Amino acid sequence: MGTFKIATYNVNSIRSRLHIIIPWLQENRPAVLCMQETKVEDEKFPVKEFGEIGYHVIFKGQKRYNGVAVASQHKPQEVSFGLDDGGPADEDRLIKGVFSGVAVLNTYVPQGYDRQSPQFEYKLQWFKRLRDFIARHYRPAEPLVWCGDLNVAPEEIDVHNPKRLLGHVCFTPEVWEAFALVKSWGFVDMFRKHHPGEPGQYTFYDYRVPKAVERGLGWRVDHILATPALADRSKSCYIDMGPRLAEKPSDHTILVAEFEI
Repeated sequence: MGTFKIATYNVNSIRSRLHIIIPWLQENRPAVLCMQETKVEDEKFPVKEFGEIGYHVIFKGQKRYNGVAVASQHKPQEVSFGLDDGGPADEDRLIKGVFSGVAVLNTYVPQGYDRQSPQFEYKLQWFKRLRDFIARHYRPAEPLVWCGDLNVAPEEIDVHNPKRLLGHVCFTPEVWEAFALVKSWGFVDMFRKHHPGEPGQYTFYDYRVPKAVERGLGWRVDHILATPALADRSKSCYIDMGPRLAEKPSDHTILVAEFEI
């Protein structure tokens, strides 16, 4: 039996964050690193830098917006991109594959812009479409990890000021319900499994908020969830604040989970 370490990171432009990503991979050596908001066309993706440290990388993106990627120690199997229900595929928001024998779903859920906007309704429908996608491709009894920037803080303890932030597109009842619908298919929140009820644990600190990290003004919107078959074998799940404290960081930091497989 060995350890399967998986991490998720909204890089907010992968080419601007290589000075953080590559050393982090070299030091931590996860089996899989899921990345979101890579913001680069496929032909300009920095494949060489990952290869030089022994990582395979798959990706789908576009200039300036969205983009998902997965770096893995071993070549992935059964890779596909996007939703497949006949609606917008959004290939730059979803990667499905098998990595080191574990099924992984890496998603960058739409943010939603404003509750009165069409983008918000699209976000709610995206969660529903994702629930249907998962039900078609997987079974709760199988080992599956769903992770990424899910753009939802599901509990009051997942934001620094729940009273003031209530109604934000990532912290509002409609989004909680949409997220809960996907989770109810058969997922366990890995961070809450290992840190139940623990406040002040965040993965996102807004650039626009002065000294947000120092003041603890964050959100937990990046998640790693697993089916019970895998969650029962989890060893740990933790937030690594090092990347957020580095020079020229992303506004998110890295979330890590470890399993015995």
